[in-house]
Amino acid sequence: MTVGTKTMSHADVGIETIEKECAGLKRLEDALADGLRAVFDAVVTLILKAKGRVIVSGIGKSGHIGRKIAATLASTGTPAQFVHAAEAAHGDLGMITREDVLLVLSHSGKTVELQAVITHAQRFRIPLVAITSNAASPLAEAANHVLLLPAAEEACPLKLAPTTSTTMQLALGDALAMALLAARGFTAEEFGHFHPGGSLGAMLEPVARLMHAGAELPLAHPDDAMQKVLLEMTGKRFGAVGIIDDAGKLVGIITDGDLRRAMEKHPNLMALKAAEVMTAGPKTVSPDTLAGAALGLLNEKKITVLFVVDAQNRPVGILHMHDLVRHEKRQERTD
Repeated sequence: MTVGTKTMSHADVGIETIEKECAGLKRLEDALADGLRAVFDAVVTLILKAKGRVIVSGIGKSGHIGRKIAATLASTGTPAQFVHAAEAAHGDLGMITREDVLLVLSHSGKTVELQAVITHAQRFRIPLVAITSNAASPLAEAANHVLLLPAAEEACPLKLAPTTSTTMQLALGDALAMALLAARGFTAEEFGHFHPGGSLGAMLEPVARLMHAGAELPLAHPDDAMQKVLLEMTGKRFGAVGIIDDAGKLVGIITDGDLRRAMEKHPNLMALKAAEVMTAGPKTVSPDTLAGAALGLLNEKKITVLFVVDAQNRPVGILHMHDLVRHEKRQERTD
């Protein structure tokens, strides 16, 4: 394959594309650390104070990037909507209210279709934020705040297709969304409210919705004989038994691994009591722990079972790794 005057493999073209886009992102990072810092902070403050939504608009490739930015904002705590610049002049301007903030994307800032959106913003004094590469463009001149993209080489060998410029637009949109998320104190639980479906939603479920509780809990007392403990373990089928004291607090756990280790040391396992076999201070989670965090703990500690405990460390449920995996798979099938 010949690109310009060079003969390159397909992978070489791909690598060069990524290198150029990375260079553009580095320039954007440097700009945000310097000249764009004050403007960026002002835009975040403007959006935080807005009573309405962030209306994102653009056309062409910038429009596609705008749709993604609007979706990211909306899913991370900042109400947002995309309005296509060309459709705006045919009635969709009615979607933009005085309480909104307009975020308009255009590489050149000269796109004719943007004029209706710009005029509407000026007529009703709607704050306008521009993401553009052209500080002298009609869009930049009309904007209250300009997030000016630094000059960077497009990755397209023909220098025609928007590539590096749209990558920078997307990164800047993500930066705004994450700054707003942090400023609002947006939590993983809140994120889960907006993502109830699919494997992502599955991992954002609190374990209280997935755990086994009540009569399903395998429990024993430290003074219980191992014969009784084994009956409880095999009857409940979790491969573990929680050991609770007289106050009902979880003080230990006996797993299949504990049984194997005990048998190596004590040939007569049945002569022992639960307290002699258990592992003290087992890992636990609270009912509001997210499934993803629980799965991460299971993987990190290389265990398969977690007891769910209340504020007094009393078991209220049990969670097996298989519960989490099955739930995730079920949600994946609904995607």
